[in-house]
Amino acid sequence: MGLFSRKPKLPPADRPPLAADERVLAWAAVGNGEGDGVVVATNLGLWLPGRGHRLGWHDILKAVWSGRELTVTPAETVIERDGYTVVADGPAETYFLLDPRELPHQVRARVTRSVAYTEHQPVPGGAARVAARRTAGADGLTWTVRLDPGTPAGDETVLAETDRLVGVARAATAPADL
Repeated sequence: MGLFSRKPKLPPADRPPLAADERVLAWAAVGNGEGDGVVVATNLGLWLPGRGHRLGWHDILKAVWSGRELTVTPAETVIERDGYTVVADGPAETYFLLDPRELPHQVRARVTRSVAYTEHQPVPGGAARVAARRTAGADGLTWTVRLDPGTPAGDETVLAETDRLVGVARAATAPADL
């Protein structure tokens, strides 16, 4: 590519229904043998083939780039708590990208940038990761607790401990009075 080359434009037929303030940052065609599609990264999140909605950056627990495949693990809500959500790994979705260009970099940068706070802590019967995420296009932080596999999600002692851990984390990250 020359110095003044332009990146390929997303074909109009592949353009997802973007919000008014949403803009495309990167995209890549998917080659999965089951038909075509595109993965589209925007300032607000990731549009994946077969989904009729955007996955917000704060809703992606893991994104792994193998050099050929992008694997995205979304968060699934387990329990809504007062001021936070208990989440678990949703089914991982893997996409073989034909010409990834900037897409893997944008995904990594946006998911990483969405994390404001994260700490792994023991809880009764297992462990949990407390996280505060920035939500693109919204003020404030979204708090989640991801229980490690095997940690009992419905156990009241676990939930009491996650309540306490989120409270401690919120206090530690709250801006000090001026």
